[in-house]
Amino acid sequence: MGRGSAGVGQGSAGEWRGWRQAAEEALYGPCGFYRRPEGPAGHFRTSVHASSLFAEAVARLLCRVDEALGRPAELAFVDMGAGHGELVSGVLEALPAEVASRARGYAVEHAGRPAALDDRDDRIEWCAEPPAGVRGVLFANEWLDNVPLDVAETDADGVPRLVLVREDGTESLGEPVAGADAEWLARWWPLGPVRCEDDVRGVLKEDDVPPPHGLRAEIGHPRDAAWARAVATLDRGLAVAVDYAHLADARPPFGTLTGFREGREVAPVPDGSCDLTAHVALDACALPGAGLLTQREALRALGVSGGRPPLALASTDPAAYVRALAGAGEAAELTAAGGLGDFGWLVQPVGIPNPLPSPPPSPPSGETGENGPLRRARGGLLVDVPDDEEQ
Repeated sequence: MGRGSAGVGQGSAGEWRGWRQAAEEALYGPCGFYRRPEGPAGHFRTSVHASSLFAEAVARLLCRVDEALGRPAELAFVDMGAGHGELVSGVLEALPAEVASRARGYAVEHAGRPAALDDRDDRIEWCAEPPAGVRGVLFANEWLDNVPLDVAETDADGVPRLVLVREDGTESLGEPVAGADAEWLARWWPLGPVRCEDDVRGVLKEDDVPPPHGLRAEIGHPRDAAWARAVATLDRGLAVAVDYAHLADARPPFGTLTGFREGREVAPVPDGSCDLTAHVALDACALPGAGLLTQREALRALGVSGGRPPLALASTDPAAYVRALAGAGEAAELTAAGGLGDFGWLVQPVGIPNPLPSPPPSPPSGETGENGPLRRARGGLLVDVPDDEEQ
């Protein structure tokens, strides 16, 4: 890639490191991307920023969990990767008064509490780690895609090797994948002759054909572990991870690692100048009892629809019609096929029934339809859309 260096790391631009170590420093180090004053919203747009309808739908989900919990004295809403606190603030504002009186928000974020968030609002606690033993909802909107990962790539012999990177984005192949990395690849994202014994290079039989040179995969077990730790902080309630995702039957052959800066997709360079993100293998993250559905399915179950208001309303109440029309446009963006609507929702109940309905079954092979876009969308890849292309 050969991009210039902004010099955020302890090491020089010439130091070779795995992508996991390089991204950890570039995103969360002292001068990392997520510690910049403009926050994530200065560089990309999530469902939270697209419309307040998203926070209102999540608030309705929190109310369902409140009912399932028997209306506890304290109802927690834990916002993982909270940014500037937009989601947790919006959810608390959207709650009915009785529920809001018992609700407490926790914004989990590496960066400090932003000045824009009213310090007098003691309903929101700013913290570096999710609180343990709470009851309520833990919500991770586009958090897992920023948990740093190592990357594997097949060499000329079809052997998956770790990808090393310099601070300027230049890459090189390192040692063959081994240990937990090899085990995860073999189970969730096979690239060829990956073996989990001491000889991780594998042994090709005479009739074996190695995969093409240059196949790539992001090694996802750090995300699996991060999600399991987050879920374990709930005493009872619901954990939800929302992200662009892929599943085992349709992994992207060349990986998904990319960068974002000021609303545009850029080459991934671990120098602190851009976001570093990769799609999430949500099926690998899922714990027993979890459900997978699309954002479109989830939001429609929570009352968000892109249907147009009746035209008669334009005659009886023009202002209300305009407001309803604007809301329908925002709802359409949140549920759009090929965009935010195809994001995956990983729903993990903890000690309560799942408050979201299971999605209908996927169409039979060869048929089309919107029943299961998480499973069938455009080769199985759910894309993050640059700001300039979203509309």
